[in-house]
Amino acid sequence: MKHTVVDMHAHFFPPIAREEAARLDPEHAPWLQIRSDGSGMIMTGDQPFRPVYDALWDATRRLEEMDAAGVDIQVMCATPVMFGYRYAPGKATDWCRRMNDHALALTVPDPARLKVLAQVPLQDLDAACAEASRARAAGHVGVQIGNHLGPRNLDDAQLLGFLAHCGDEGIPVLVHPWDMMGSERMKQWMLPWLVSMPAETQLGILSLILSGGFERLPRTLKLCFAHGGGSFAFLLGRVDNAWRHRDIVRRDCPQLPSSYLDRFYVDSAVFDEGALALLVEVMGAERVMLGSDYPFPLGEREIGGLIRNTGRLSAAIKPKLLGANAMQFFGLG
Repeated sequence: MKHTVVDMHAHFFPPIAREEAARLDPEHAPWLQIRSDGSGMIMTGDQPFRPVYDALWDATRRLEEMDAAGVDIQVMCATPVMFGYRYAPGKATDWCRRMNDHALALTVPDPARLKVLAQVPLQDLDAACAEASRARAAGHVGVQIGNHLGPRNLDDAQLLGFLAHCGDEGIPVLVHPWDMMGSERMKQWMLPWLVSMPAETQLGILSLILSGGFERLPRTLKLCFAHGGGSFAFLLGRVDNAWRHRDIVRRDCPQLPSSYLDRFYVDSAVFDEGALALLVEVMGAERVMLGSDYPFPLGEREIGGLIRNTGRLSAAIKPKLLGANAMQFFGLG
């Protein structure tokens, strides 16, 4: 029996011309420099940001690679450099609308297989809620947000307000780490991606748990954290231990931290059989979804290969991770 395979964490970057980016910011806004050989460079103003290739913006190439990988449906989200959180709300709202329209255009070659998440001007609550609802009605299957807004974590009242809106409106949310901490000490070896990115994701989860944020959010909220939840699953025992023995940890959190595991999901991008087995043991088989981080070099090279090939998960569990959980999360079935 064939089961539907859904990669729910993949990125896109549309073919934004420099002139279009300049409408947001001529010096820093991201745009795409495309070369004749199919390679490209994401630029921020005059500065190279990241080398990329055509699967990031070419839906036909993406579908070919999905076929080769055995992926039936892919949920695409913006490359985080596109978020635009630094700008005034009016400019950011216009930018997000344009980027969300670009995203929908990428689905045209096969809208049954290509799905997209919207981005929102998170710096303005009303504008973010309005754009999330507009995008949902236009065909986006959810939204992607960063795990913080400058110094404000997810327990900030404005960010909780946005999450509450998504819960009330039935809009799934993917939280993606970005703008990583400690970069001044991590100049080499991609350490911000290897150290700070998992920590940022854990920080996002714990900010909702320990602040009592989940107590104030509707249970209808569908919330997923990227990259396997970062370091959260491995360090959950430490958090529970601290909650039990230090009153400053449990001051705003009425329940044991591990009791909130039914409030969010994680993807499977952990790249190791032992780590995946631990993640499923901690989160439960219903709350882990295949996510590859495609098409970036730090993503899973054989999409779904870790889940398919591991001997540490039962045959009954694997179809849930490979697609059934994401079908339910995004309402695709």
